[in-house]
Amino acid sequence: MCDTIVAVPPATKDAVVWFGKNSDREPGEAQIVEHLPARRFSSSTKLQCTYVELPQVGETYEVVLSRPFWMWGAEMGANARGVAIGNEAVFTKLPVPKTGLTGMDLLRLALERSATAREALDLITRLIADIGQGGLCGYRHKGFRYHNSFIIADPTEAWVLETADKHWAAERVRGVRTISNVLTIGKDFDLISDGAYEFAKAKGWCKSANEFGFAQAFGDPFYRFTSGGDVRRACTHRRLMLSDGKIGRADFFAALRDHAGQTPETGLRLQMPCGHASWLKTRQSGQTTASMVSRLEASGSLHWLTGTSSPCLSVFKPFVLGEEMISTGALAREGFDAKSLWWQHERLHRLTLGDYAHRRAMTEIERRELEAKFLSLSNGDLPNAAECQTAWDEHLAVLPDWINRITRETRRDRRGVLTRRYWQQQNLQDQMPPI
Repeated sequence: MCDTIVAVPPATKDAVVWFGKNSDREPGEAQIVEHLPARRFSSSTKLQCTYVELPQVGETYEVVLSRPFWMWGAEMGANARGVAIGNEAVFTKLPVPKTGLTGMDLLRLALERSATAREALDLITRLIADIGQGGLCGYRHKGFRYHNSFIIADPTEAWVLETADKHWAAERVRGVRTISNVLTIGKDFDLISDGAYEFAKAKGWCKSANEFGFAQAFGDPFYRFTSGGDVRRACTHRRLMLSDGKIGRADFFAALRDHAGQTPETGLRLQMPCGHASWLKTRQSGQTTASMVSRLEASGSLHWLTGTSSPCLSVFKPFVLGEEMISTGALAREGFDAKSLWWQHERLHRLTLGDYAHRRAMTEIERRELEAKFLSLSNGDLPNAAECQTAWDEHLAVLPDWINRITRETRRDRRGVLTRRYWQQQNLQDQMPPI
C-alpha cells in the first residue's frame, strides 16, 4: 500500500513541480536509499531485473532510488534530468502473471533511461506491451502480486499512468493529483492503450464507448474497498488543497505525515497516509517504510528522503544529484543491523508504538529542530553533496540517544493484546534487540 502526490503550477506557490510519495510495505521489509552514477555499457551487456533479463542500454542516467532491499527495482526515485516517479500497487479484474517486470522494475528502468516525464511514460507502456508486468511483489507475504499505477513528473509536467495487465490509461496532471492503491482514471484520460475499450466491452465491463471509464471497467471493487486507497488519496488531496493554490514543501511533508485523525493502532483498513502495520490482514503490508519529496526545477532539482519508516517520527534529509556520490550509510538487509539508519530508526519506531503519543513527545522537539537545521540548507542555493552527507550522518548519530531515552521509559505498553502479540512476533522475525 502506498500514496503518491504531485502538484504543478499554478497550484504551487513557487511555480515549480512538487512530487512526493510514501512507500508502504511489510514492517520488516527494510528499504535502501541508493545513489547510483551515470554509466555506460557495451552493446552486448545484459541487465538482470528482479525476475526478467533485458538488453542493457548504452548509457544510463544518475539516479537516487529508494527500494526494498531484496528487489532490483525501486518504489520511488529521481534522476539527474529532474524526472521523479512513484508507483502504486493496484488491483484489477485481470490476473497477474507469475513472472514479468514488477512495477518497481518499470520505475527504475524509466528513471535510468528517460530524460523527461513523457519519455518515461512511453518507455513504461512500451515495456508493458512488449514484456508484460508480473512477478512476486511481497516480502514475507508470498504470492502477493499486483498491477501498477504511477505518477511521473519532471520540471515541466506530470502524468498519472494506470495499468491493468497490458492495458493502460494516462492523464496529464492539472493542478493537484493524488493516487493510492486504486485505479482513478475514468473517462477523462489523455492517452489510452490500443484496444482497451474493445477488450473491456468484450468482457462485458462496459456497454458503450460513451460509458467507458478505465477505472470502472478494469478495477476490482473488492480490493478497492479493502485497500483503503480512496480514503487515503482523499486525505492527501484534502491536505494539499488547504494551501489554496500556494502549495510548497511544508504541505507535502504534512500530507505524508498525516494520520487522518487516527492513532497508529486504529482502523480496519489502512486509512492514514502515514501507515503503521497491524495484525489485521488488510494492514499487514501497510507500514510506511520510506518517504520522499522532490522539488523539480529546470535549474536544479532537490530531493528530501527519510530513508526510514514512519515519517511522523523521522527526519527528511536533503539529496542532490550531479555532484559527488552521497552515502546513506550501511545498506539495510534482512534483520536488525545497528549500523543501518533504517533499522536503528525502526527500533525507535517500534518502541514508540507502545505508547505512541507519550513516547513521540519525548523526541519530537529535537526531531523538529534537526529537520529544521537540514531544511535551512536549501533556503538559498542548492546544498552541496557534503552538506547532504552531513545531514544523513547526523540523523544516524542521534538515534541511539533517542532509543535509550525511550527504553528507560517505565510506563506500560498501552496497546491491545492482539497488537502487542503481532509486534512481538515481528520483533522475533527481525531479530530486534530486546528492551
